[in-house]
Amino acid sequence: MPRHPTEETTTMAHKKVGDVILDVQNISLRFGGVKALTDISFDVKEHEIRAIIGPNGAGKSSMLNCINGVYKPQEGSITFRGQTFKHMNSRQVAEMGIARTFQNLALFKGMSVIDNIMTGRNLHIRSNILLQALRIGPAQKEEEAHREKVEQIIDFLEIQAYRKTPVGQLPYGLQKRVDLGRALAMEPKVLLLDEPMAGMNVEEKQDMCRFILDVNDEFGTTIVLIEHDMGVVMDISDRVVVLDYGKKIGDGTPNEVRSNQDVISAYLGTSH
Repeated sequence: MPRHPTEETTTMAHKKVGDVILDVQNISLRFGGVKALTDISFDVKEHEIRAIIGPNGAGKSSMLNCINGVYKPQEGSITFRGQTFKHMNSRQVAEMGIARTFQNLALFKGMSVIDNIMTGRNLHIRSNILLQALRIGPAQKEEEAHREKVEQIIDFLEIQAYRKTPVGQLPYGLQKRVDLGRALAMEPKVLLLDEPMAGMNVEEKQDMCRFILDVNDEFGTTIVLIEHDMGVVMDISDRVVVLDYGKKIGDGTPNEVRSNQDVISAYLGTSH
């Protein structure tokens, strides 16, 4: 279950939040003459849950796409664990330790739960394709070790009963859980979650909140998430950055953001 809202102001105090692990500086992104992001800067500290919020079209997904190498911003830089880069492709970003889930599920619907999550281990497989296909010698031992990791994730996400079920046959909420499992299989230092609770009912959202908090707490994974459910954001986030029309209009704790006049105006469309 999510943390109780009254606890949000003390979250940072009793968590082992570390130094800045991800630093986004002056990112600007344009598509032709359209400005998707303008001079965006914020940082993410190790072991925190950092939310990016804003109305539709604010640039939230574009920001995640810049971080994980899908988009290449025209200006600015991103520093991850002390290494600064301007242009990285998605594979390089993943190898550095940043994993991503997607708003629209990109699972292999005809494959089983366990095989979908196994695809998240690809970065860690060292055997060549021939040895993998033949499953001989070191390749067999390596595959067994990877499957053991995947089984641990399946247990963690409480989807043991669906291990061999084709993902396409699962309810939407469970498919989202498999998507999270595949990202966890990469063993990321930073996990980017793009609307992990979109389309879920109340019970499914509560489950996903619990898993996100557990990933953050038990695995020590730093989390950056986009989410439209403000109740969820205010309950589970340590800090929140707010975008509107591709510009940053707020940044701080949930309480600070909630009382920010620019944020109130952006969401309500009025001045108070």
